[in-house]
Amino acid sequence: GLYRQLWRCVLGQEPLPAPAEHYDAVTVVGALGEGQVPSAAVPELLRVTKPGGFLCLTTRSNPSNLRYKVELEAALEGLERQGAWQKVLAQEVERWERATAEEESTQGTGYISGVVYVYQKCPVPHLKEG
Repeated sequence: GLYRQLWRCVLGQEPLPAPAEHYDAVTVVGALGEGQVPSAAVPELLRVTKPGGFLCLTTRSNPSNLRYKVELEAALEGLERQGAWQKVLAQEVERWERATAEEESTQGTGYISGVVYVYQKCPVPHLKEG
């Protein structure tokens, strides 16, 4: 699946099975986290997205994922500084999913919080007039 392909991509074994600038939108939900798809895979997601296309990525904000979240946000911000994409949204979601352990719960709510990121790949195509 995509999870295994992203790992192979990060390890330099193979790119994602799509040509550059192929997709109007790319989503990765539930796979960007500690012990899952590394944040180093993000540029490959960007590669397969069309200019002006959107990427929607999510990650958890629970204690065991905080180090990964910092790494992911550094990668996202680095690409933004390079002019590769523009941030459209970074939305915290308090009750992202039910916590499986109390220590992972956000302030004892029984839920894990998370974040939804939406970016638009640059350059954004100009609309043709007429």
